[in-house]
Amino acid sequence: MFKFRPILKSVLWGGNRIAPFKHLDTDQAHIGESWEISGIKGHESIVACGEDTGLTLPQLITKYQAALMGAEAYDRFGNEFPLLVKFIDAASDLSVQVHPNDDLAARRHGCQGKTEMWYVIDAEPGALIHAGFSQRIDAEEYGSMTAQGTIMNAVQHHDSHAGDAFMLPPGTIHSIGAGNLLVEIQQSSDITYRVYDYGRRDAMGNLRPLHTDLAREALDFEPHSGYKLAYDRTAQSALIASCRHFVVSKMAINGSHTCDVSQITSFVIMICIDGEASLADDSHLSSHPCHPTALHRGDTVLIPACASSISIKGHATFITAHLP
Repeated sequence: MFKFRPILKSVLWGGNRIAPFKHLDTDQAHIGESWEISGIKGHESIVACGEDTGLTLPQLITKYQAALMGAEAYDRFGNEFPLLVKFIDAASDLSVQVHPNDDLAARRHGCQGKTEMWYVIDAEPGALIHAGFSQRIDAEEYGSMTAQGTIMNAVQHHDSHAGDAFMLPPGTIHSIGAGNLLVEIQQSSDITYRVYDYGRRDAMGNLRPLHTDLAREALDFEPHSGYKLAYDRTAQSALIASCRHFVVSKMAINGSHTCDVSQITSFVIMICIDGEASLADDSHLSSHPCHPTALHRGDTVLIPACASSISIKGHATFITAHLP
């Protein structure tokens, strides 16, 4: 298995929870995101330990190919990792935004679109998730509401609590509200169209740019339900979300457990959101594999596709992700 150095990003809306959550000793302030596994150009994850220390994620894929990715995934994506995993800490509201679908992203940017999902680790009292239109509006109404700063009047607002999960298809207008600490699992895309930003200014005193016209073509103006996902919160292992881009589950471990992953044809990502445990897999990709003896809260590891089982000992809760 492989563990990577976190990529910490200080942002206007960032808070102070990610560093203690991940047990990091850093003076970096306003950390809003920790990119755990990323193949985004210019933001590639770097292996943190073991024989492959220092390799970027694309270099790691080039070295191990289908054994790491899975044959179908490697044929489709090559050395471009298809998912991006982050922790997000919103001390204040994120901008209201939308992401393009695959067709629009390919036409405009030559890359994937962005389907994403959120699992809420912690939420302060009154925290909200904003997702989807609450009423049908047309492109002309959208233009006038964004110009007047009233677009949030047409957006659904969802209460947010620890354990909640949300699915955001491309085209969904959305924003993470202040007070949320969450895991984001998404297609490997960094394309965001900012619709509204509460009139905030950056460190230089400048209004942050909006992408009103770019967003217009990307937006789904129809109101929908089902953004907040229902799943079995009492089960030791529960499926949270499944779409054509990823499958996400939650798993609680108390003691020793062996996970059979032989039927999963891709890599598996394991994100520890509580507790600590030791993990080992049977992939044997390198002579000095990175097996953290104490994988603790805030750690994320990548299990190669060639692994057929994962042995876990400890008391911990994981979010897992793999390709369908």
